Amino acid sequence: NILDKVYILIGITPLKSLKMAQYMHHDVPGVIIPQPILKRLEAAGDGVEEEGVQIALEIIEAIKGKQGVNGIHLMAVGWESIVPRIVTEAGLAPQEADQPAFSLN
Repeated sequence: NILDKVYILIGITPLKSLKMAQYMHHDVPGVIIPQPILKRLEAAGDGVEEEGVQIALEIIEAIKGKQGVNGIHLMAVGWESIVPRIVTEAGLAPQEADQPAFSLN
């Protein structure tokens, strides 16, 4: 099986605003933000940052343990301060000092 031989790194960008999501959808080649995600961000109003975090956490949960997926590239452009929270809440933080920061296998 090819998925036993490849190492897939999933890139996730926590969406901080509807404007950011729309920009990525329309202006970043190869990026598609599904309409349900755009609608969730729009409906969130002032809680859009929290909604973006929840969406990122949901995506991480959905890909954990998937065959071939070997890591996550968390790209919090201009929002680096949110990374520790996402890593912790997603269960990716190390449990012991000698463990890697995260493993999806």
